Amino acid sequence: MNIIDALVGKPLKTSDERAEQIGPVEGIPIFGLDALSSAAYGPEAALSLLIPLGLLGVQYIVPISAAIIALLIIVYFSYRQTIAAYPSGGGSYTVARFNLGAFPSLLAAAALLTDYILTAAVGISAGVGALVSAVPSLLPHTVAICAGILAIITVVNLRGVREAGIAFMAPTYLFVGTLLITIGGGLLRAWLSGGHPEPVAPLPPPPAMTEAVTLWLLLKVFASGCTALTGVEAVSNGVKAFREPAVKNAQRTLTIIIFLLAVLLAGISYLVKIYGITATNPGQPGYQSILSMLIGAVFGKGIFYYVTIGSILLVLSLSANTAFADFPRLCRAIALNNYLPHAFSFRGRRLVYTWGIVVLAFLTGVLLVLFGGVTDRLIPLYAVGAFLAFTLSQFGMVMHWRKNRGPHWVKSALVNGLGGTVTGVTVIVVLVAKFAEGAWITLFFIPSLIVFFSAVRRHYHFVRMATICTAPVLPAVADAPPIAVVPVDRWSRISKQALEVASRLSQEIIAVHVEPGEHSELLREDWERYVQEPFRAAGVEPPKLIILPSPYRFVIVPIVQYVLALSENHPDRRIVVVVPELVEDRWYEYFLHNQRGRLLQWLLLARGNDRILTAAAPYYLGEHDKPPHHFQ
Repeated sequence: MNIIDALVGKPLKTSDERAEQIGPVEGIPIFGLDALSSAAYGPEAALSLLIPLGLLGVQYIVPISAAIIALLIIVYFSYRQTIAAYPSGGGSYTVARFNLGAFPSLLAAAALLTDYILTAAVGISAGVGALVSAVPSLLPHTVAICAGILAIITVVNLRGVREAGIAFMAPTYLFVGTLLITIGGGLLRAWLSGGHPEPVAPLPPPPAMTEAVTLWLLLKVFASGCTALTGVEAVSNGVKAFREPAVKNAQRTLTIIIFLLAVLLAGISYLVKIYGITATNPGQPGYQSILSMLIGAVFGKGIFYYVTIGSILLVLSLSANTAFADFPRLCRAIALNNYLPHAFSFRGRRLVYTWGIVVLAFLTGVLLVLFGGVTDRLIPLYAVGAFLAFTLSQFGMVMHWRKNRGPHWVKSALVNGLGGTVTGVTVIVVLVAKFAEGAWITLFFIPSLIVFFSAVRRHYHFVRMATICTAPVLPAVADAPPIAVVPVDRWSRISKQALEVASRLSQEIIAVHVEPGEHSELLREDWERYVQEPFRAAGVEPPKLIILPSPYRFVIVPIVQYVLALSENHPDRRIVVVVPELVEDRWYEYFLHNQRGRLLQWLLLARGNDRILTAAAPYYLGEHDKPPHHFQ
């Protein structure tokens, strides 16, 4: 077993695809981690903005959470309809493409890709941030820990969809289970105490009121709390990952994820109000997360507290998996329309879209390094992409209903229109409120992606138009055979095989050797004995040996210049450059050789024309070629 097999597993046959498909049980940890984990930071993001209101601010968390849950339900129905209408996947991108046109679809694609990159970075940094807050001695190693978690998630996803679902199943269900127990215990204590429960673990004193309530403040709180909605579009992008009936299984998975998220948000916000829990300033002495204070208030800081906090840390770190599940699938949908390199549409050895996973890992790593793995620096960039995609998807579904006009289409269109309006307002609020904190980067990155998409599309269109052929093939004529050129460094089995390959391609062979070289004089002596005499004995014109001077010791450049000149002097003939290559017996031996043959082929491709062809003549080095081991 080699290293690749050990890391990502042995290759899977295309016929094994059905076994790799998943159901709702595996689908929840694969496509729901991001959405469910947002319950750990969504309410806190809202409550942090209410700190200036003191204890009065807690009274607003329930109505704001109710508004967020109402929007969540609207988005749920929209994506449930999207899954049924577009079972091939692609989510907001596909909806916008079929209903709003090319540019809105590219805008949705750019927004979603941006969101997924930030989802991966924010998820990992949030988990590591929580770990570092619990163990401050790890602070200097924040970026290294982020990189380690990123590497683990990448490898798990390269192993296949099903294995990723199994790997993340236990932490996901532990997280949901412990939070539901916390909510249930808190509600029971509230009922037994007549609505005024006493916290088991003491809570920090509420801050003093320093600001008055304004509509703009409440809008900002709503916009920050809406980060809890990020990730709910994931299932609609990955419908094809589910086993048949794929649409029903995807809808069931989405329903369970949304139901659990709504229960968590409602329960957390209600208990926060009942217990009078106010947010504390991150980075300040005495900081505690909202969930840490809530769990301590309900059950105290015993074994259950630490198990729950541990599950939160784990799920926050692993929530990046949702991005790794969806980013490659979205890239595939975009690549199939020629807006991304076609490599993104090819499945790798484990039936996953390897290029998408690797590119996401690279971009996430760059973000984590640039921002030092600090969540607070990444959050301002986070919600813009998600809500822009929500908005385009909602209005796209309005156009879908208008075009298809099925039963109750007006009602469905009104629901989607309302959702699109609310998410659109949220995008504007987030942009205005968070612009100076970093949201401007999203405004720069999304248009840059659209420009890149357009450039890729233009290239593919140009290649297609340039290579369309309506002319019949022209058979080779006898009076214009190709000229074979063979680069030779010294006489060896490698150069011998290359000359034999060239002799089967053409009767006119030119061997080129660059001088000065350490084998130049010896090659002249060997040429007569090993090349010219055998050719003459066979009654065939022997190859010419051309010595190319190179006063600056360049090897590749003189050969390329000679081939280009030869092509120019023989405009009616093709030039076939037969490149001798040594194929090493072991992969690590590759680095012990200069690999000039590959470089020569690349340069000829870059600087040549359609009459200059290259052909590799590989010589496979085997055990039988190696001398006995001995020391001198």
